[in-house]
Amino acid sequence: MSKHFSLSELQTWDRFTRANLINSLSGFKSLSLIGTVNGKGVSNLAVFSNIVHLGADPALIGFINRPLAAAPHTLQNIQETGIYTVNLVTESMYKQAHQTSAKYPDGVSEFEMTGLTEEFKEGCLAPFVAESPVQYVLKFEQVMPIELNNTFLVIGSLQEAYVPAGIQEEDGFLDLAKAGVLTSLGTSGYYKTDKIDNLPYAKTT
Repeated sequence: MSKHFSLSELQTWDRFTRANLINSLSGFKSLSLIGTVNGKGVSNLAVFSNIVHLGADPALIGFINRPLAAAPHTLQNIQETGIYTVNLVTESMYKQAHQTSAKYPDGVSEFEMTGLTEEFKEGCLAPFVAESPVQYVLKFEQVMPIELNNTFLVIGSLQEAYVPAGIQEEDGFLDLAKAGVLTSLGTSGYYKTDKIDNLPYAKTT
């Protein structure tokens, strides 16, 4: 037997309980750390669970940035420098990744506060997370304000990708479970993954 929650009932709950239900209702999501740097060279690292594929040609990836009053640094740095990294999270680093969501003051690097290792690769201004097995670089393309809740859809184009040997299948598919990549539920739940299948492209008969 299932429970039924009406909008009017949900609105009577305290905001944390209501947010936890709604945040988990949309299901499992990708779990990534976005690395940026400001014009003064100070690195920033923030965990995101709302990164989404927008298209393969051109290769576009987006994420939702919270209202600027709550989370200003990532978007400000991206707009200032035009480049950022995305680093997938594994079991060995998820607690540190979670800690990056704390509200550190401007000028404080989450790398230093969490103990994650800042890594720079040739030709990329933004920092990578050395502990992450799957990393990629995005160039800032567009930001779209969402007026309903003062958030922003930030769109970037893929520039480079770094993946472990042995996780790519013949059709190009990346079996991220082999790399130990985690997924998230809500804002505080972390899960391991197991591949069930990789089905062929669906066609009409």
